[in-house]
Amino acid sequence: MDERDLLAERFEGHRARLRAVAYRMLGSPSEADDAVQEAWLRLGRSGEGGVENLGGWLTTVVSRVCLDMLRSRASRRESSLDGIPGEASGARVPDPIVGSPDGMDPEQEALLADSVGLALLVVLETLSPVERLAFVLHDMFAVPFDEIAPVVGRTPAAARQLASRARRRVRGTTTAPDADLGRQREVVDAFLAAARGGGFETLLAVLAPEVVLRADYGAAGESKLVRGARAVAGQALTFSRLGGPALLARPALVNGAVGQVVFRDGRPFAVMGFTVATGKIVEIDILADPERLNRLDLQVVLGD
Repeated sequence: MDERDLLAERFEGHRARLRAVAYRMLGSPSEADDAVQEAWLRLGRSGEGGVENLGGWLTTVVSRVCLDMLRSRASRRESSLDGIPGEASGARVPDPIVGSPDGMDPEQEALLADSVGLALLVVLETLSPVERLAFVLHDMFAVPFDEIAPVVGRTPAAARQLASRARRRVRGTTTAPDADLGRQREVVDAFLAAARGGGFETLLAVLAPEVVLRADYGAAGESKLVRGARAVAGQALTFSRLGGPALLARPALVNGAVGQVVFRDGRPFAVMGFTVATGKIVEIDILADPERLNRLDLQVVLGD
């Protein structure tokens, strides 16, 4: 085995952790893979000489790549929303990890360790790039602040403050979901049946009073952020009426929680993720951006 093969073997030993860091940073499996690939290319160019802690070095490189990607994304989003009032930016839904309703495969489970559900990723989307990096690296991967500081261009004390601000935001806006998938399915199935049957009061019975619905259409249409049980129930009934028989819904696990993948005329139409807490739906996150849907592997839910 030559030096290049040895380097590749050592890199592969760190790939799973690097993908997990990048997914939490970017909220996109495909972009996470791009960031990890860029780290491999940089390692190949620089070699391992002088690197005492390869895992730490690679984590730093991936973090810098992700930070650049987040800053670029934020710049594009600000440009696209110029002059548009309201909460359109708050309706962004991260790219989910979609698995069979029977369970996630081991690689997906590794990527979603620490219960990285859509609800948490949505909150991370609201943080600034440097806040997100500090929180992800320190709180999720125990990276010390003196190693985070050079990545964000701050002192260790300032990096600590970034993570602290992010932590307060996360704790104040996330709800711990019910762990029982069977119970989640009962609640979601009741919601979907009521939406199909036009049962407004039945919908209200399974929605938390302060439920939030986000629908991200990307460039294909105006995204929506809907709050409150009555408003969300109305949206669900409208969606069900407009869809008609052309829509084919299949159960799935979406970031480890109960969800649905919807197809129209054989093409992916939407991925729906549900957050169920204390027997009520507290969040519904819908990704309906055709460009991003096409990057997801959704065939697993069709049983092909």
